Amino acid sequence: MRLSARNQLRARVTSVTHGDVLSTVKTILADGQRITAVITKESVSDLDIAPDDEVLVVIKSTEVMLAKP
Repeated sequence: MRLSARNQLRARVTSVTHGDVLSTVKTILADGQRITAVITKESVSDLDIAPDDEVLVVIKSTEVMLAKP
C-alpha cells in the first residue's frame, strides 16, 4: 500500500467504542504514546478492527484535530 501521507505510525488497538455513527479507536505506539482516532462505524467494520490488532495510524497535516484534556 502506498500513501501520500508522510506521518505513518505503527500501533496496536487497545479499544474500540461504537456510537450511533462513529466509533472511537484507541491505540498505543511501541513507545507507549497513545493515539485516539474517530472513524465511521462502517470503516471499523470494513477494516475488521478489533482490540489487539496491529494498525497503521496515518496522520495528514490537513486533517489533524486537537483537544485539550
